[in-house]
Amino acid sequence: MDWLFVPFEVSFVARALWAGVLVSSVCALAGTWVVLRGMAFLGDAMSHGMLPGVALASLLGGNLLLGAALSAGVMTLGVTALSRSSRLSQDTAIGLLFVGMLSLGVIVVSHSQSFAVDLTGFLFGDVLAVRQQDLGFLAAALAVALVVSALGHRSFVALAFDPRKAHTLGLRPRFAHACLLGLVTLAIVASFHVVGTLLVFSLLIAPPAAAALWVDRIPAIMLGAALLGATATVIGLVASWHWGTAAGATISAIAVGLFFLSALAAEIRHRAQRLSTASRGRVEAGIERLM
Repeated sequence: MDWLFVPFEVSFVARALWAGVLVSSVCALAGTWVVLRGMAFLGDAMSHGMLPGVALASLLGGNLLLGAALSAGVMTLGVTALSRSSRLSQDTAIGLLFVGMLSLGVIVVSHSQSFAVDLTGFLFGDVLAVRQQDLGFLAAALAVALVVSALGHRSFVALAFDPRKAHTLGLRPRFAHACLLGLVTLAIVASFHVVGTLLVFSLLIAPPAAAALWVDRIPAIMLGAALLGATATVIGLVASWHWGTAAGATISAIAVGLFFLSALAAEIRHRAQRLSTASRGRVEAGIERLM
């Protein structure tokens, strides 16, 4: 079993493991609502819509996190404003802002001397370059996400399943929607500079989607998603160490692979239950005929 533990004896791989676990936990809290509300396209758009802010901050020598947060905030406000138009669907608004922000970001990045390196770092991150202060920041983001999730749970549930009932119950669905977007923004902004937007998006969607196939209760989906994300992190780092592959992309691929395995197992279970029910029905019908 040495092959499993040897990579984590190296300090930067151990920090990458902790970073992956923290990112998985934050993304599990936000991603569960993204999956339940069918907001995957919004999550993808927001993760890539940060590029203009990050590019400008890099070009001007500013704080990348602040640039990402401002850009994500603009994206969130734009989606909210455009979605209020009865003539424009939310998907259309998201698509327009997604393309516009990404194009603007590429234009800004193209003025940099290190265009390819900057864009690659933005998309894929470098989980093996995580610093101790990055872990502290991710832990703080997880604490905030836990508080927001706990305080907004009732409103988020009502919003996910029946927004009109949420309004009837006085749960302020618009405010709840804004808080939910803020939670998604927090997960993306807090994590992208560590693991890149592609890994953030994969951990935001794949583990909650896989967990939702097996459990119905929302806290159980969140816990299952966090465990699956942590599992993908461990397997991805070990595979990356032994095979010499990119760590972030390997973790991302493992997370998506775990979803497909979960979906396959869930389908097998469903068919087995159906066959068992049909078989039991035939047996009961036979007994009734004999009686």
